[in-house]
Amino acid sequence: MTEFAYPWLVADIGGTNARFGLVTEPGGHPCHVAVLPVAEYDDMPAAVADYLAGHAGGLLPAAACFAIAGPVDGDLYHLTNAGWAGSVRDVGIRDITLLNDFEALALSLPHLGKADLVPLGGPAPPGPRPGSVKAVLGPGTGLGVAGLVPAGQGWVPVACEGGHVTPPVVTERETAVVAALRAEGATYLDAEELLSGPGLTRLHHGLALVDGVRADRLPAAEIVTRADADRLCGETLEVFCALLGSFAGNVALTLGARGGVYLGGGVLPRIVARVRASEFRARFEDAPPLGDYLRDIPTSLIVDAQPALTGAAAWLVQRSGRIVR
Repeated sequence: MTEFAYPWLVADIGGTNARFGLVTEPGGHPCHVAVLPVAEYDDMPAAVADYLAGHAGGLLPAAACFAIAGPVDGDLYHLTNAGWAGSVRDVGIRDITLLNDFEALALSLPHLGKADLVPLGGPAPPGPRPGSVKAVLGPGTGLGVAGLVPAGQGWVPVACEGGHVTPPVVTERETAVVAALRAEGATYLDAEELLSGPGLTRLHHGLALVDGVRADRLPAAEIVTRADADRLCGETLEVFCALLGSFAGNVALTLGARGGVYLGGGVLPRIVARVRASEFRARFEDAPPLGDYLRDIPTSLIVDAQPALTGAAAWLVQRSGRIVR
C-alpha cells in the first residue's frame, strides 16, 4: 500500500452540485467543505482548480478520491445528469480514484454515528451481527444501490444497478398504478421509475389515473409540501414509502445484508417523519419464509450532510494502509 501525504482531496459530484473537502490529518473528517454548482463550470478540472485556489491555497493534493453520480470505467466518467465527461487524470492529481457515488456512500457506513442516522426499525445498528455485509440504497434523481462487504481489516464496496429491477408492487392498488402508467404509454417501468424524485411525480400521476381524476403533474418538492393538505399527494408519499420498504427488503435478501440496510439519497431527509410513520418497516419484513431473518436487520435513514465525502476519505485511508474500522 502507498502512504499518501496530506492533504487529500475528496469530492461528491452530482448532476447539480459538486461538493469538495480536504482531509488534512490522519483520522480526520473532510473539512473546508464547499459546494460548487456544476452548471457554472465547463468541466471537472475547472471546478477542481477553483476549489483548490479558494480553499487549499492553490496546493495540489497528493491523493484524491471522487464519487461520481454516473458510470465509472477506470479513470473515465460521465455524469448522468450533466455534461461533464472525460478522464479524471485531467485534474492533474497524481494518485486519484473514481468511485460511483453509492460506492462512496457504502464506504461511509462504518463511520456514521448515532447523530448521523434515524432508526427505521429493527435492532440498533450494526445489529446482532457486527462485521456483516451492509447495504445502502436511496432515491434521488435515480435509485442507487450498493453493498459493503467486510474484507480483512477493511471493507470492499460493491457497485450494482439494483435500482433497475422490476417495480416492487404488492397491493392491488400498486399493481393498478403500474398498469395505468403502462397503458398510457410507459412501456418500460422499473423500480427507479417509481422510487426517485421523478418517480414521485410519476407515482402521483399514476394514482390520479387509477382514480379517474385530473391532477397537475407536480414536481417531487411540491408533492412533499402539499402532502398534509392534499389527499392525493399524501397517498403518493404513503405508497412511495411502502414500495420502498418492499424494495429495501429485496435488497437485504439479495445481498445478505445482516449488518444493516441504510437509506440515503436526496428525497428521504425531507420526509423523515412520514417514512417513520409509514408501512416502510412492515413491508421490509413482509417475506413470510424469511420474516425472522429480516426482523433482525436494522434499517436506518442517513441524515449526515456529506456522507459520500466521508466514504471517499475512508477509501483513501484503506489504500494508504491506515486501516480504520
